[in-house]
Parts: sequence; structure tokens; C-alpha cells
Amino acid sequence: MSLGSDILFASQLLAYNFVIVTDDDPAMSTQAPASPMNLPLQSLANQPIGVFDSGVGGISVLQHIHALMPHEALLYVADSKYAPYGNKTPAEIQARCFEIADFLIAKNVKALVVACNTATAAAIDALRTKYTLPIIGMEPAVKPAAEASRNGIVGVLATTGTLKSAQFAALLESYGRNVKVVTQACVGLVECIERGELNAAATRQLLKQYCQPLLDEGADTIVLGCTHYPFVREAIAEVVGNDIVLVDTGSAVANHLQHRLAEEGLLSSSKKMANVVFWTNSEAENAREVISLLWGGSAEVVVLK
Repeated sequence: MSLGSDILFASQLLAYNFVIVTDDDPAMSTQAPASPMNLPLQSLANQPIGVFDSGVGGISVLQHIHALMPHEALLYVADSKYAPYGNKTPAEIQARCFEIADFLIAKNVKALVVACNTATAAAIDALRTKYTLPIIGMEPAVKPAAEASRNGIVGVLATTGTLKSAQFAALLESYGRNVKVVTQACVGLVECIERGELNAAATRQLLKQYCQPLLDEGADTIVLGCTHYPFVREAIAEVVGNDIVLVDTGSAVANHLQHRLAEEGLLSSSKKMANVVFWTNSEAENAREVISLLWGGSAEVVVLK
């Protein structure tokens, strides 16, 4: 199976410690824990970074973070039981984000990365109001896509929730004035990727269905507006052709996180390759295989109940 360019990238990370662990708690704790900000600064700097997504898609962002800062310990939560977030209300998404944030803060994370465009749009302001630690979010790469476009026509593949959000409307207002932006909601695509069906016939059919309207409108640049989509980047490229530029924000988010940690004096002083620890609440029988496939390493996976 071809794993796509992002997965090939992940497999080139030859030296890392990869752990997927279980938690005996019946559910993620929703009690507000003591803030890790109370730790001494140097001790806090060596605490892990928490990353979460509606499912496994945020692993594409995690790859960039780990590649840029291999000495930073990373904790990842895949909220796959509730994926996709794109068809949920903002209130429902906020509730999920609060529960996961409390779960990670209880493990003394020093920063949070909301590795989900839909969750960022629905909950980032509420999260920053409730918590004091640095919180980094995602947004579709409309600005770099507008700059990269040669003919001024940009396509955006995203979830319905992202495309309907006020955040996306603000992006278009700020960066889409001088280009034509064509959007396409990709219903069902996240679910295919959650199942690890990166090259399945049904997945490819969806990609053709969703990419063709963008091509018909003349888009020469396409934004991958969901963190799941980089895992089918290679398949998308086969559909749209090599002349179309594909843009996502994983690398930019990793760079922004590094800059923010440096500003706060929170970069780890460790010189050792750090652990990457995963939790998932997926009910799928192949949950362990999907995470290992996308991350690029095999490991035991136990689902968080």
C-alpha cells in the first residue's frame, strides 16, 4: 500500500521512541486539574506538549512537530469515537475539547495544540479563555495558497463545520479578496481516513468527486483544510495532476509552536529523543493498526475506554 508523502516522511524519522499506552480510567477526567503553570519554569519547560484532534488526522501535524523538535515529549489524543467533528454543533465540539484539554492538563502538559481545523474554529477562543497555558490552533492555509496561486483561483477542501465557521469567513475576508476561492465540503472523507482506507476505491472515488468541481472552476492551488487530508495527499495529487499546488499548514503550525515556546521560555532542555505517547478512544478493531500506519511505526495500541 502506498502510504502517501506524509507517511513516507514519517517513516524517515528513524530515531524516535514510540509508545501507545492505555488508561484504566473509564472516561477522560472532566475535573479541572491543578494548573501545570504552577511548576518552576525550568521544570515546566521539560513537561510534554499535548496535541489532540477529532481523530487520527492530527498525527499529520504531530509528524511536523516531532521532526522540528525531537527532544520535546508529545502526548496525543485521538478523539476518534466522536469523529468527525464537522457535523457537530459548536457547543458539542467545545465540550469535547474541554474534556480532552482537562485530560492532557492533568498530565502536566505545558502547551496544547488543537490539531483540528473544525475544533479550532469552534473552540479555540473558549479554550484560551478557560486555560492559561499556550494554546495553538489550526486554520486553512488560505493566505499561503493565495500567495502561491498563479491564476488567482484557489480551491479549498474541508469539512462542513470548517467551511461554515466564522473563522473561515474571516480568513476569506482577510486573504481572499484578491483571489477567487472555491470551496468543497468533503463529507465522508474523514471517516475513510479514520479507517485507514487511504488507497481504497471508495476513498479515491470521493477524492475525484470532491476535487473535480475545483478543477472545473480553474483552481491551480488547493488547500487541504483538514488535518486528515495530508494522509491522502498522494492520491489527491494523482487526481488533480502535478501542476496543481497542494497546501496544508502542518509545518507552519510546528514552527509557530516552537516560536511560542521560545518566547515563553518553555523549550525543553533535554538532549534525548523524546517519547511520543498516544491515547485513542476509537471503537474500531483496527485502531492500533491505523495509528501505527499513519505515524509510521508499529506498536501496541490499547484503546482508552
